[in-house]
Amino acid sequence: MITWRQGRVLEVLPGWAGALVLQVAVAAEQDSSETSLRALAYPELVGTPVVGDRVLLNATALHRGLGTGGYALVVAVPDRPEAWPTDRDGQAGHLVKARYTPLQPMVLGVDDPEGEHHAALADADSLDGMPVVATDLHSALPAVLAGIRDEAPEARVAYVMSDGGALPLAWSRTVAGLREAGWLACTITAGQAFGGDLEAVTVHTALLAARHVVGADLAVVVQGPGNLGTETRWGFSGVAAGEALNAAAVLDGRPVAGLRVSQADARPRHQGLSHHSRTAFGRVLAHPADLPIPVAFPPSPTERALCTDRASAVHRPGERPALDACLERVAEQAAELVAEAPHLRAVPVPTQGLLEALRHTPVRLSTMGRGLEDDPAAFVAAAVAGRHAASLLR
Repeated sequence: MITWRQGRVLEVLPGWAGALVLQVAVAAEQDSSETSLRALAYPELVGTPVVGDRVLLNATALHRGLGTGGYALVVAVPDRPEAWPTDRDGQAGHLVKARYTPLQPMVLGVDDPEGEHHAALADADSLDGMPVVATDLHSALPAVLAGIRDEAPEARVAYVMSDGGALPLAWSRTVAGLREAGWLACTITAGQAFGGDLEAVTVHTALLAARHVVGADLAVVVQGPGNLGTETRWGFSGVAAGEALNAAAVLDGRPVAGLRVSQADARPRHQGLSHHSRTAFGRVLAHPADLPIPVAFPPSPTERALCTDRASAVHRPGERPALDACLERVAEQAAELVAEAPHLRAVPVPTQGLLEALRHTPVRLSTMGRGLEDDPAAFVAAAVAGRHAASLLR
């Protein structure tokens, strides 16, 4: 189950908030020589390695070539106790996250009886109509926020990270950049996820905390990086998007379903409207929700310049731009979905100006290795969900 390695830190590389990147020398598998790899350390969990430290590594996903960003993960700095995190005996809080794993952290939950916010949440039972956007992929988060800010630039937005992908919030360079840019009022980690500004036991209490503790105008619920899929109808971690909107609905919020869309994915099941959105919002979601559908408008000159070369370009003289063609296909697919799932309310949302807004996000847009120029439909569809959610604040 686990590919173990041990190595010696050669260099501490630039990281981001909550994460250290290391270059580590390890023994080669074939002979007695050394090779090196990149490893990620979470100082709050394992301490702060320095050059020369021996580190114990979990290299399983790296060895298998899975989506860890090319990192092994530091499990321990065994030889230097002064590098370990400070012992916090007596600290308030009894929520255990990543439970019954060797690195389970104990945190103070926003809903914890020992915490200052317990009284505010003890009987809280309503979001007072707060819009809640949920979508499948972590990569959609900055695009959703771009849509929100284009419509309501002063809105206070809380990000709720569910536990279907990465558990440590610190894994996300996207969130680190969005926080630094001031695009998020608060981060809340729910379920087994941890490391947010606030910790919550469930998505329900995370949403209630967003409203009653943070004073958020709206919330965005997306799993952390590392979506898991199995090429089956039900076997993917994004089903939690439907569950998150169920939570929003029962708490008197305004559920907004953010579609997963692609014009460049080579896999037929994700072309146009992804089958993940069909299952999560058509089958898992069981309450009324808005389904924003992107409606193509003639692009501005700046947007037209963005659409000159790659996936959104005119492929042959006289052919429709691929972005417009994809959005038309998505509209047809969404109409079919709404016909099958009457709890969904189709809401056409204009896309004019969104490509330009997406160009100015403070973090790089990337989904499955594709950027805005490669797959603009993916990000436009996410931005449309944010634009619609923000319009509900009027």
